[in-house]
Amino acid sequence: MAKLYFHYSTMNAGKSTVLLQASYNYQERGMQTYLLTAAIDGRAGQGRIASRIGIGADADTFTTKDDLCEKIRIRKKTHDFACVFIDEAQFLQPEQVWQLARVVDDLKIPVMCYGLRVDFLGQLFPGSAALLALADEMREVRTICHCGKKATMVIRKAADGTVQTSGDQVQIGGNETYISLCRKHFREAIGDPKAHS
Repeated sequence: MAKLYFHYSTMNAGKSTVLLQASYNYQERGMQTYLLTAAIDGRAGQGRIASRIGIGADADTFTTKDDLCEKIRIRKKTHDFACVFIDEAQFLQPEQVWQLARVVDDLKIPVMCYGLRVDFLGQLFPGSAALLALADEMREVRTICHCGKKATMVIRKAADGTVQTSGDQVQIGGNETYISLCRKHFREAIGDPKAHS
């Protein structure tokens, strides 16, 4: 039975690694997959999903304007695939998450989304909020804070190393920009006056 999955975490938890491994598992069994990633994030190259550990795969891209149900339906006419994998799912629009739900419900194709849950201010991304509401199954991809506790938050650092507490929700970056922390150390990093109580 097809389902909509949301695999979420903070930065640098290995979401892309998990996605690529799951896609490989399908391919190893003779089933093709359809990989999509956000066009806005070209850190690995346009139309490429890559992991920090060095593995990668070519992918189609999506923008906020795409009708993903239609895009997947058209692709299915010329390519046989058993599952859709979406990287950088936090960049989906809520309407696009509903489109993915239609892919699952109407086209009977499983869709596996991988993305961030919250931004550098601890706020849900709109796409992630919609996935939390609509996904049939959710799985946390875990990473740890420097203290050893589970990291659930992320901070954004400016070029001078200061922690940003305002700005646009979307700013593409990696280890040089974002650091995953537990909630306590996130509060300390952003200067929460109650963090030391």
